[in-house]
Amino acid sequence: MADSFREYRTLVPYAYRYRWHYLLGVLCLIVTSGGQLVIPQFVRRAIDIMVEGGFAVAEVGRLMLALAGLAVVIGLGRFGWRYFIHGASRRIEAELRGRLFEHLLLLSPRYYAGAKTGDIMARATNDMNAIRMATGIALVAFIDGVFMTLAILVILFSSNARLAAVTIIPLPFITVMIIFAGRVVTRLFREVQEGFSHLSERTQESIAGIRVIKSFVKEPHFLKRFEEVNLEYRRKNLNYIRVWGLFFPFVAFLSGLTTLLLLRFGGEQVIAGSISPGDFVATMSYLAMLAWPMLGAGFTVNVLARGAASLARINAILKEPPEIVSMIGAHQKASSIDLSIRDLTVVHPDAGEPALDGVSIDLPQGTMLGILGRTGSGKSTLIRTLPRLIDPPENTVFVGGVDVRDYDLGVLRGLFGIVPQDTFLFSATIRENIGFAVDELSDEELTRVADISTISRDIGVLSEGYQTVVGERGVTLSGGQKQRVAISRALAKNPDILILDDALSAVDTESEERILKAILEFRKGKSTILISHRISALQHADLCIVMDQGHIAQRGNHAELLAQGGLYREIYDLQQIERKHARGHDG
Repeated sequence: MADSFREYRTLVPYAYRYRWHYLLGVLCLIVTSGGQLVIPQFVRRAIDIMVEGGFAVAEVGRLMLALAGLAVVIGLGRFGWRYFIHGASRRIEAELRGRLFEHLLLLSPRYYAGAKTGDIMARATNDMNAIRMATGIALVAFIDGVFMTLAILVILFSSNARLAAVTIIPLPFITVMIIFAGRVVTRLFREVQEGFSHLSERTQESIAGIRVIKSFVKEPHFLKRFEEVNLEYRRKNLNYIRVWGLFFPFVAFLSGLTTLLLLRFGGEQVIAGSISPGDFVATMSYLAMLAWPMLGAGFTVNVLARGAASLARINAILKEPPEIVSMIGAHQKASSIDLSIRDLTVVHPDAGEPALDGVSIDLPQGTMLGILGRTGSGKSTLIRTLPRLIDPPENTVFVGGVDVRDYDLGVLRGLFGIVPQDTFLFSATIRENIGFAVDELSDEELTRVADISTISRDIGVLSEGYQTVVGERGVTLSGGQKQRVAISRALAKNPDILILDDALSAVDTESEERILKAILEFRKGKSTILISHRISALQHADLCIVMDQGHIAQRGNHAELLAQGGLYREIYDLQQIERKHARGHDG
């Protein structure tokens, strides 16, 4: 258990930052607990007055007024510790969640290829709640428990040491129970949190793939899979509850034994006249109050164990090092936007064969590069090395004569604009999606880039025009509409190097040609890289390369590649036949 509690070292800087909140909260907590310790003394005095027979209304009235004043102090103290300690725990939760999200933004795509969205969401929500409890109510239970236990024991032993020694005999067994329960609870709660992650993963995956599920009529299959995970989560929760459910009744039983011992030995002393009835009732009150610290100790162990388990899951992400970072003293400015690739070889960690092998390309500023190749030929790997979405080896990729690894990441990636084939849109308006990469998008700029991508033709049929919310991942738009919104988004940024990764695959050939011509006209003087399977698009390129198994199999302009034959010519001839066939069919 000690190893798991080492996870709390992550929270030390936060606890130090809010040390005054915690200090003031603890002071208020001590005032509250101290006030509660005085109450039995008022009760003792009142009972002794009544038993002695010298009942005086004025004296009892003074006790009542003093008790009412004490209640006000206790109430103010209780408000104070809640405000300061719970306030600090909420702030720590928010800052730690912000740190987690910031770190997630730094991690490379390779990390997300293995991580699951549902699991990450569970850690950012459910685990954070457990950490908040550990930094808030667990501290309250611990401080209150220690203070109340020590204070009550001092009061009991100072008033009647013999009776106190007899009545607290069951308490050491509670300590043993707490130590045992803490170890088991930590393990079981970690299993519960992992079960919640699996449940979140299955839910998120089902919702994200709902179209595929419905199209293949697989609802019963996914219902069964969800039921299996849900029942497993229930089983882990019940295992946890069984252990934790036994703890409280056992502690309550041991606490009840203290009252039984008091009745036996304390009652005897009252009859013998060794102690007064008021002392007996006060002792019983203190023993009843002592039950809370014992229960609170178990609660503290439980909450701290849960917090440690959750912190371990959060720390597992925070300890994941970003693979791609800016170097100290990184280059902050590009002297020119000439792109040069020299003998680039990339081998993915999980693959035996290189994704790229000895690729060399020179792309002067203001020119267009076309890339053609079969699936798996290395096209996407090539373009991802340029802005360091995949880290290239040193001295292989240069922008303006400077190794891309020597640039500040923000500066480097600011030079590029990428429109991937798998378009991602945010759950926002079309205007917000188009203006995503710029600080402020004017109406004139919006209209211009929308006209270039031709998405402006579809705006009129949408319910609220550019203010139409597209839904999560742009689910309300067609594939072609999403691609054209993404193109508008890249054009609004107007980067020095625009990369279109098969970004027009969902539009017809004629529309693609119109859009490309408009893009090239708009981007005169700036570089463009186009990946496409359509020769009609690639014929606009100043240089075109044909990728095959990580190599450049052919290079040249459109006319040169046609003359060379090979894959480029084969695809060209095939597409020409398809176009003639389509025209003949239309005629």
